[in-house]
Amino acid sequence: MVENTSDSAVQAHILQHLDKNNTIDDTLQLAQQLNITHIELDKSLKSLSAEEYIALQVIEKKLIELTEEGSQYAEKGTPEFQYASGLELNTPTNKAEYDKQIGAELAKIGFSKAMQRKWVQLVPDNKELVNRLAENLEDTERDQLRKYSEFPDLDHHDKKVIDQMKKRKLVNVVTQKHYKVTKGTNFAPVRVKLETDLTADMLRTGAWKDTKFKSFNFNSTGINPEGGHLHPLLKVRSHFREILLEMGFNEMPTNRYVESSFWNFDTLFQPQSHPARDMHDTFFLKKPVLCKEFPAEYGERVKDIHEKGGFGSLGYQYKWDVNEARKNLLRTHTTAISSQMLYALANQKEFKPMKYFSIDRVFRNETLDATHLAEFHQVEGLIADRNIGLSHLISLLKEFYEKIGIKQLKFKPAYNPYTEPSMEVFGYHPQLKKWVEIGNSGVFRPEMLRPMGLPEDVSVIAWGLSLERPTMIYYGINNIKDLFGHKVSLTSTKNNKICYINP
Repeated sequence: MVENTSDSAVQAHILQHLDKNNTIDDTLQLAQQLNITHIELDKSLKSLSAEEYIALQVIEKKLIELTEEGSQYAEKGTPEFQYASGLELNTPTNKAEYDKQIGAELAKIGFSKAMQRKWVQLVPDNKELVNRLAENLEDTERDQLRKYSEFPDLDHHDKKVIDQMKKRKLVNVVTQKHYKVTKGTNFAPVRVKLETDLTADMLRTGAWKDTKFKSFNFNSTGINPEGGHLHPLLKVRSHFREILLEMGFNEMPTNRYVESSFWNFDTLFQPQSHPARDMHDTFFLKKPVLCKEFPAEYGERVKDIHEKGGFGSLGYQYKWDVNEARKNLLRTHTTAISSQMLYALANQKEFKPMKYFSIDRVFRNETLDATHLAEFHQVEGLIADRNIGLSHLISLLKEFYEKIGIKQLKFKPAYNPYTEPSMEVFGYHPQLKKWVEIGNSGVFRPEMLRPMGLPEDVSVIAWGLSLERPTMIYYGINNIKDLFGHKVSLTSTKNNKICYINP
């Protein structure tokens, strides 16, 4: 037995043994000599085998393994033996009291089988008394189980008896694998650690010439991970994100779901009487109800544009309520973040053209159906620059949608409170063979941009679309609940690959 049973010490012992004896006939015996389990030994054997220091020949052995019940019988005897051995020979005993003493379950099984073997009987004149008849009790099952425990090799025992024991659930037959070990093609009495990296020092000194490197299988695909698979929605999100980054857009920080009505509605020149600001369309917070503050001077300019207008606009001609603007809500669109980014851009010392995008969750109090949920993901992009307009927006949309596989586009005039002109975007779906709405777009209104302080010659073009709708189209999903929520199949999450619309 070696004193040190670490993995390296065990490997050294194996190599030294082979160097002297050429073979190890039984690794079970080796594990016993080293005072370790065969599982621990197996780790060292596989490590040496991987580098062909040794060769392993698998040996399978059928062994008899006692069940929990079989182990109890081997130790204490069968129920009939335990029942009969507790009685004195030819001494009638009150059965009810005796049964209670040894336990009802043991008494029930033991008495019945002891009666069959004529070890005990009920006293003929008094059925309440039990009497032991047999002087010598031979518990053959117990003796057999003990033999199985001492000599578990299946080949050494009668298979018919073993089958009977298996039916009584006293034993199981298990297969034990071990090895015969011989020298491998790369055998050496001492294991040399193989280098995994070619370093600059090796190249500089020339040491790489005498260094042994670990071989790599560059054709191996590796093991498929059991977890960590991207959801189809996240696969499409990653695809869209890569496209927008390649187009030169900067990602906006959208990791805040709660916004004030000021940033979500008022800064976008959306009147406080707009239907979208009703509880039936928006989730308002109960606590805290109101936000702490927003920029005071900017808030006054927003108030003036709502009440009186400006920059060629008449405004909405109503009394603007600051408490209405301070109401907290779950953002209904990521344009609330776009507004804050544009305000920050306007407050820089010198205006710099910027391209922003975001892909994140938004929340709306909508009726749930096959294509609508109360929360979904919005993809939004915008460009702030001098002297840009509708033609630039159309060109941008064509470039973006072509990159996601949609080349046939149509544009339809639309109305948005914060863009003028506005356009709905339709794309032709070759599988559905029809035009489907795939986004909304427009040029931000002066009533939104000028109170921020952006120069008069600066325009902002923007567009947005949901992430769920193109994902459903890509993956052929008809019900949004099969894509997003607790009904999503984990198998599809693992197996689905990224999909594209083929034009």
